[in-house]
Amino acid sequence: MAQKRSDWERRQAAMRREAEKEQREAERRRKAKEKADREAYQQQRLNEAERRTRVTEARMDELTGLLRNALATTVRPLDFDSMKRQPVSPELDLGPDATPKLRPLWEDFAPRPPSALKILFGGASRYAEQKTEAEELFASAVREYDAAEATRQQRVRQKRKAHAQRQAAEAAKLETENARIDDFARHVRSGERHAVSAYYQRIVDSIGMPTEFPDRHRTGYVPESTLLAVEWRLPRVDIVPAQRSFRYVKTRDSIEAIARSNTNIRTAYQQLVSQIALLVLRAVFDSDPARLVNTVAFNGIVEAIDPANGQRVQPCLVTLRATREHFETLVLDQLDAVTCINKHFAANVSPHPEELVSVTPVMSFDMADPRIIDPVDVLSEIDRRPNLIDLSAKDFEHFVQNLFTRMGFDTKVYKADGDGGVDCVAYDPNPITGGKFIIQAKRYTKTVQPTAVRDLYGTVQHEGATKGILITTTGYGPSSHEFANGKPLQLIDGSGLLALCHQHEIPARILLPQRGRPGPSGRRVAEPG
Repeated sequence: MAQKRSDWERRQAAMRREAEKEQREAERRRKAKEKADREAYQQQRLNEAERRTRVTEARMDELTGLLRNALATTVRPLDFDSMKRQPVSPELDLGPDATPKLRPLWEDFAPRPPSALKILFGGASRYAEQKTEAEELFASAVREYDAAEATRQQRVRQKRKAHAQRQAAEAAKLETENARIDDFARHVRSGERHAVSAYYQRIVDSIGMPTEFPDRHRTGYVPESTLLAVEWRLPRVDIVPAQRSFRYVKTRDSIEAIARSNTNIRTAYQQLVSQIALLVLRAVFDSDPARLVNTVAFNGIVEAIDPANGQRVQPCLVTLRATREHFETLVLDQLDAVTCINKHFAANVSPHPEELVSVTPVMSFDMADPRIIDPVDVLSEIDRRPNLIDLSAKDFEHFVQNLFTRMGFDTKVYKADGDGGVDCVAYDPNPITGGKFIIQAKRYTKTVQPTAVRDLYGTVQHEGATKGILITTTGYGPSSHEFANGKPLQLIDGSGLLALCHQHEIPARILLPQRGRPGPSGRRVAEPG
């Protein structure tokens, strides 16, 4: 009995040990699975952090590599012929009327002649009756066929006529459209203000940018100065990722962003807008069909809400003026964009774009807006607005003085030039933007020479003035614009003068004696709309 109990106890103990062993093994497997699951989860989170970092880095590469990526494509002038539609002549589809139906044949109606045996038993008379009946049916079928065929042919004639009319109308429409393109090309090559502005609007709109960038830009051509003004809407500073990278923190089980410093954001944004400016210059100069543009004035603006007052603002964050001669010396795939525009073109870039700190444009776009400065039409000869070219030297002196007085300046005339221009001092009491301004006006019928710009700069330095403003009824060459870069000088050509007149409701126009590219009336013309 004791032996049996001892055996039973041993079996029970063995079973307990086996159960405990299985339990320990199950616990080991559970812990191993938990560890594997935890490691897999942590690896997944690590991978997600790395993925977000790669996305951010790719975005930064895209923003800072605009110029590099754009250089892979060649910029060429617009192909006016490719803008034309080619004639397309679809074949006339007559449908079921294309093929006439088969004409009835007598053979299909004629009764079978009786045999000799049937003739003996009266078959001849029955055949005669059948033949008469068949002839009537045949004649009726022929009449119906002829009527249907005549109707079909009438429909065919109508369809052919309608098709010919549609082709003629389409050909006339095509000829009109293509003639309009020919006129556009001719006006562009002749340097007509609106045509060249529209041409470069196409060029500027075709510059490839990331899809989320603003796509509304403006161009205005000033033929008197062979200058193109470009107003480019920039993306806001928040286009630069605020995160530099991402990391997974195991202890908190969270993916945390490593912030990009304000300095890094500002530097990246300045690099971005500098590359955009160079891309625009490249597109303008390389697509010029007849060297119509020798100078580009570029203003990069941004649309935003001023947090101080909640109003919509459009501060200018980058502005520069570049001549073709200086641009063509650049090696675009070797330069640093920010250094280039600052040193090569004396650009003014906002030091704090994140705070919407604006810079003063080298040239307000309104000075070149073709919607304001319209070419005169055939009725210009009876226009009652005064032609500034016809004013006497003293009248022109008073005109300039009155204009700046209307603009809010306190003006004092102090010298009249022998060439009919006027020099005066204008004072602006604004404590931030104000100061003493030297204004020289040149009532010219030819391009202002660079010596006049240099002389103005000398006067500004001698007088200790804040800025010098040179106004002319014509325009400036690229050398004048190049000299003015980086100096406290503002050059206002005839278009800009008329724009100021338009803004301050002063009637004026400029009709120059015919030379160079004539306007529609045979005289070179510009006037405010």
